[in-house]
Amino acid sequence: MGKGDEDTWRSRNITRRDFVHGLGLGGTMLAFSTGMTACTSEGPSAANYPPLRTGLRGSHPGSYEAAHDLVEEILSIKPPLETDEQYDLVVVGAGVSGLAAAHYYRQRFGTDSKILLLDNHDDFGGHARRNEFHQGGDTRLAIGGAQYLAHWFFTSTVDALMHDLGVDMELLLAENEFRSGRNGRQGPAIWFDKATYGVNKLVIGCDLAGDIGRDMLTAIDAYPIGEMARAQLKAFYDKRTNVLTGLNPEESRLYLTSTPYTVFLREHGGLNDEAIELFQSSSHAFWGVNISTLSIQEALANGSPGFHLLGEDTTVRPHQAREGFFPDGTASIARLLVRQLIPRVAPNAHAGNIAAAQFNYAELDRTDSPVRLRLNATALNVSRRDKDAVITYAEAGKIKTVSARHCVLACNHSMIPYLCPALPEAQKEAQRYQVKVPLVITNVLLRSGDAMEQLGINGAYCPGRMHANLYMLKGISSGGYSNPMSEPGPVVLTFSGTIAAPAGITDVREGFRQSRKKMLELTFAEYEREIRTVLDGMLGPAGFNGERDILAITVNRWPHGYAYEYRDLYDPEFPKGKAPHYLARRPWGNVAIANADAGASAYLGNAVDQAYRSVQELPAS
Repeated sequence: MGKGDEDTWRSRNITRRDFVHGLGLGGTMLAFSTGMTACTSEGPSAANYPPLRTGLRGSHPGSYEAAHDLVEEILSIKPPLETDEQYDLVVVGAGVSGLAAAHYYRQRFGTDSKILLLDNHDDFGGHARRNEFHQGGDTRLAIGGAQYLAHWFFTSTVDALMHDLGVDMELLLAENEFRSGRNGRQGPAIWFDKATYGVNKLVIGCDLAGDIGRDMLTAIDAYPIGEMARAQLKAFYDKRTNVLTGLNPEESRLYLTSTPYTVFLREHGGLNDEAIELFQSSSHAFWGVNISTLSIQEALANGSPGFHLLGEDTTVRPHQAREGFFPDGTASIARLLVRQLIPRVAPNAHAGNIAAAQFNYAELDRTDSPVRLRLNATALNVSRRDKDAVITYAEAGKIKTVSARHCVLACNHSMIPYLCPALPEAQKEAQRYQVKVPLVITNVLLRSGDAMEQLGINGAYCPGRMHANLYMLKGISSGGYSNPMSEPGPVVLTFSGTIAAPAGITDVREGFRQSRKKMLELTFAEYEREIRTVLDGMLGPAGFNGERDILAITVNRWPHGYAYEYRDLYDPEFPKGKAPHYLARRPWGNVAIANADAGASAYLGNAVDQAYRSVQELPAS
């Protein structure tokens, strides 16, 4: 609500292009080439089925403006529109953590509990979002945010939830041919762009993590970089030493966690700035930052090279576990939770067909359902009155209030100080410490994968571009959906990365804030131009034509993306139980706090664990 306006919060100027893409497939057709086709009138449409919507998604126009106005103190919430809605539980945030909190609440307090989930987006799942394409005829699913199930991190609590939902991890692993762009006929690839390197050049059969060999030597010779940088890279990959010689285990640990990876590459790898620059964006998809902000240990966890400089007996090893994938990423987990909470949304859905199941969004917020999920509803204030929690939110330009016996905040920690100004100052300061990591995942539906097949690749690393990585999202056949690697026809290319912070920023959290600002300022036209530049430059020599071959583009921008994980170079070693997230998540009477932030880890399993903990912390009465 703007100043002086008691019933509505101020409208925003949305460009026509953003508005068109926000409408969905029908509107998207106006902006794309004539080669694109919308889905037929049969079945769900983008108007009533959010996964079909293209253009700017993730934090889409309309999902964040009210919250930003609240933070900037240009939105007034007095007087709200009172309602007579009363619940046992109100959950703020319908991501995996919020949905799991509703699940655990029903376990603890009974399945007849009245529950309302509020979410500011037009779809549930938070980062566990799916993109769905029908423009090429056959349905193609894509990952809108959180990608895989890191089952090696699962606690007994998470394992129990997977069992309750019917998820068979061994089956998921068996049904997965997908290797994030690494199993093309010619292996991985690196694409050098003309704007950065002076020439468009695709170097096939190599990546920056590979061991040296004849093919790697040949590949490095093809890199369009200076002769000295090429020679240094060859020597680096060929080198075998142990820089930890003479250090005891604790000294080794301190060296690996306190030394910037770029210093390691320069001092022990013998690389100059030009060679090191090749690695800078290789950590974007994993950490959301340039490699220069990482310690040696963090970079090695990312899969960056360097193990060959730590000796043959090093206990430091790269991650090698296979990920569990649904074709829409962790969206299938969110959908299974919604199906369990509100069965009428998809009566016949189960883990064996969840990826292919159709959801009826009209069933999400029915007055006769014990669990209701209200989309496009932005929480603005949470307070306590007598024995109730009072939640004020914005919906359809109106300010409304509901009350509940309990409340779980499953939203960003950095937003909670504005929602709950009565919290202790120390707790609010701890919540502000956890600045989320921005990320962007863009899905592009191509008429076919023929150009990539001709080149022998299904992915590439792009060191000079906004999206550091792209890969063909194919070979995941689970949840009732089948798209084997051998299947012809339309294919989804997934681009992932972040927008690097401006040069000169030395604080990693301030860098995240600057990246977020830039991410939200970019128009869809600018994201689209980036996609077309990369695809035309990389695949054009194989006959690709963007005007003809791109059928749809969905940009999932997540300015509040990964949960903040403490960084070796920027955070102290907090005493056990004293890190900011412990103080940040303390319950406040009948208000408890969930979300991945509460565990300082960006994995689905942590979001579930924090949901369970938050519900156990609620008072019994």
